[in-house]
Amino acid sequence: MSQNTTAIMNQNITPVYVGLDVAKATLQLHLQGRSFDLTNNSGGHSQLIKRLRAVPSAHIICEATGGYERAVVAALHAAAIPVSVINPARVRQFARASGELAKTDPIDAAMLTAFGQAFQPQPTPPRTATEIKLAALVARRGQLLELHVAERQRADSTTEPALRKLFTTWLAQMEKQIAKIEALIEELLAEQPVLRQQVRRLDEIVGVGTLTAVTVLATMPELGKLNRRQAAALAGLSPYNRDSGRWAGKRYISGGRSEVRRGLYMAALSASRSNHLLKPFFQRLIAAGKPAKVAITAVMRKLIVLMNHLLKNPNFSLAH
Repeated sequence: MSQNTTAIMNQNITPVYVGLDVAKATLQLHLQGRSFDLTNNSGGHSQLIKRLRAVPSAHIICEATGGYERAVVAALHAAAIPVSVINPARVRQFARASGELAKTDPIDAAMLTAFGQAFQPQPTPPRTATEIKLAALVARRGQLLELHVAERQRADSTTEPALRKLFTTWLAQMEKQIAKIEALIEELLAEQPVLRQQVRRLDEIVGVGTLTAVTVLATMPELGKLNRRQAAALAGLSPYNRDSGRWAGKRYISGGRSEVRRGLYMAALSASRSNHLLKPFFQRLIAAGKPAKVAITAVMRKLIVLMNHLLKNPNFSLAH
């Protein structure tokens, strides 16, 4: 049988959706109506893959759990088993709509199977080693920056001299760690010409600095491969209507990747003051009576769409 014939046959196989509830130490598998308890480590991953090998059309559905899912998703990708990593909020809303209010690991795994059968999500593409490393560096930098702000506020409210001295030492240590992480990011960019060129391209946008570009690329590696609506939706910057009959509610944003929005916020503030394209846009919204928060969110949406467009169209000029 030729490879082309095999590929066509594989495309016609109906996927068997398999729910996988991921916790820090455990995995709960729901496979063809049966539940299995596994450990969330290399041994458990091997057992998982062994069970899935018996079902060639298996397609895993799991939730993004803040990092606990990364190792098992990497193992599934390495084994060429399709896996879709779903926003937990979507799954929970689906469970409520299905009338399932209880929440246990077996119930959650079964609900993930049902979610896959209902929505047939596309597989989540594997990340390269560079994308994984960049995401880890950006995430740690963000954690340290957030902690630094909180500790600075605590230091400012402390009157005890001995504590102020400890705060000074601690803040200096965090600043050194932040600087070290930024140096590691620079080293990674120096080693990866494609990534470096993407960062430079985004840095051409007035208001977007190198670290903002790095943050957006790390948290949204799909950028440059999407259409404008997909880019805005993935960042959680698409406005949704709330209308019923003659009543028209306010539009609002929902879902998407909060880390992308955090990375874009300061860039949008800067662009609203100095970008020759986005400053007039922001001012028109304010003049029309839009709240500043709404106007800044609209600038953020314009920014992510523009970033996506720049990466898709290398010859596009920002001059006009």
